[in-house]
Amino acid sequence: MTVLLVQILTGIAGASSLFLVAAGLTVIFGVTRVVNFSHGSLYMLGAYIAWSVFGHLPHTPLGFVLSAAAAALALGILGAVLEVTLLRRIYRAPELLQLLATFGVVLMVQDIAQAIWGAEDLTIARPHWMRAFVRLGGERFPLYDVILIGAGPVVLGLLWLILHRTRFGTLVRAATQDREMVAALGVDQYVLFTAVFALGAALAGLGGALGLPDGSANLQLDLSVITDAFVVVVVGGLGSITGAYLASLLI
Repeated sequence: MTVLLVQILTGIAGASSLFLVAAGLTVIFGVTRVVNFSHGSLYMLGAYIAWSVFGHLPHTPLGFVLSAAAAALALGILGAVLEVTLLRRIYRAPELLQLLATFGVVLMVQDIAQAIWGAEDLTIARPHWMRAFVRLGGERFPLYDVILIGAGPVVLGLLWLILHRTRFGTLVRAATQDREMVAALGVDQYVLFTAVFALGAALAGLGGALGLPDGSANLQLDLSVITDAFVVVVVGGLGSITGAYLASLLI
């Protein structure tokens, strides 16, 4: 029974990282209606950037938090740039063209990542606090996975507060339901779309950073995670943050 509990908790820990990717993807699609196939590349870059930053910081919990925050910030900025330079041009294009355009971003990001970080898998030297564990009956369970399990609900709660207790969140939910009406009320859609894409990209970067200790930064992360993320978004309901979290647990 204890072994089964450990396996379930391990799955929940993995679900937290997957939820961050899927949450960003569902927010972006819910507002912009763009099938963003490059979202997995943002996750991959988050892992690479966190690896680079953490290598120059003390290997303490604070150092890792700062590296994860740096990855989220960097990807948020990159996401805004990507939205302004590319996605803004294809909002009204057919879905197939959107898919092809964002897949082109995947190919470019892979080449850029390989040129900067190389083709080898990059893992972090796990400090003592990352190797710690807690005991569940007679089994050992990694302490870092306990942290991941808590990270999912915390991010879910913060997103709920943003979407339901701020004007920005009200506009996002309104745009998810009826973009034309939001535009008719005088809201600058371009600014809203850029902010939403930056938020989604930052979540993907944060997910890549948090998933790094249990894996590695490598060039296969983008395509491996985007498949699961699309499944989560569809099962959880397009534009639903809570649905994305429950679907992540299910998957």
